[in-house]
Amino acid sequence: MSEMLSEDERRIRDSVRRLAEERVRSRAMEIDASGEYPQDMFELLKGFGLFALPFPPEFGGSGSLFLASLAIEELCRLCYNTAYLLILQWTPFAALFAGGSDEQKKRLLPGLAAGDLRAAIALTEPQSGSDLAGIRTRARRVEGGYRLAGGKVWCTGASVADFILVAARVEGAGINLFIVEKGAEGFAVGRAEKKMGARGVPSSALHLDDVFVGENERVGAEEGGFKIVMEGLNRTRPLIAARAVGLAQGAMELAIDFVKNRRAFGASVGDFQGVRWMIADMGIEIEAARSLLYRTARAVDEGLAGTALAPLAAMAKCLASDVAMRVATQALQLFGASGISSEMPINRYFRDAKVLQIVEGTNEIQRNIIARSLLGPPGRA
Repeated sequence: MSEMLSEDERRIRDSVRRLAEERVRSRAMEIDASGEYPQDMFELLKGFGLFALPFPPEFGGSGSLFLASLAIEELCRLCYNTAYLLILQWTPFAALFAGGSDEQKKRLLPGLAAGDLRAAIALTEPQSGSDLAGIRTRARRVEGGYRLAGGKVWCTGASVADFILVAARVEGAGINLFIVEKGAEGFAVGRAEKKMGARGVPSSALHLDDVFVGENERVGAEEGGFKIVMEGLNRTRPLIAARAVGLAQGAMELAIDFVKNRRAFGASVGDFQGVRWMIADMGIEIEAARSLLYRTARAVDEGLAGTALAPLAAMAKCLASDVAMRVATQALQLFGASGISSEMPINRYFRDAKVLQIVEGTNEIQRNIIARSLLGPPGRA
């Protein structure tokens, strides 16, 4: 869809595409197979200055979510895990940029933009994944700050993060994020989960045993200031759609290459009408998802926010990740028995696609957001 891009946008997309082809493609299978954090890929992205991409110009970035989406799409086309490294920097950035104090921004954002600092964000708890209102981790007021007590699960990137934004409930006020630095007394990161997909980026439980954080480590000018942070996170949701579009594109390309080079019943598999229609449907759905992604990312850059952005961002995430799952499933089907083997890249795409339907708000939650915008809250008829 180059016709939808300006000359500068095509230049940035093409430069990331070359980087992915030349430096990332050869590592993708090994990262997935080993399940080890790809420090070399982190250094690669850092060296090319990609972490700064969506940051404002004062931090060396473009201030554009659209350009960030292009980069994610190109990297995820070849390696889900390498693309995820960018997301891990950009989600905490979005929260801090939306709700952080000037001091917090000056202290932390330059390091995140340069790749000199790594961060993670901890929202999910064993009993509250989609239901953030059910958060039980507590922030107890004490002299000079707060004491955090509770636990988190599925905190991606926690084991390599320099600091983690932890969501906790302040008694009588509501939920805030708190900046917890690595090594804080009473703070521990659990073992990495053994995951079906997204294997190269660790997800761990967190344990907080009366962890002290100073008053200046609360994100938000007021107690209970989680809403503004969530607005910042909502603005990054198109990046999940970008991961899905890139993954779907990569899966389709693998399927095309396979069927064009395989023969059965005396003919190229790519000449069978049923196969050609399967590939055609992949192309249709990917282009539809990409169009919605681009529209949503541009809307964010143009200032769309709040209740106007929420359903559009939900649509982009939901459609793109469902498309990624369908395309990966059909692509694996075209590989036949070969697709079941972990030696085949399509196996990895299939597993990673499923992750996208769950993370950053399940697609059922996205449908609730969309339905609310169309029908109003339930029970109001």
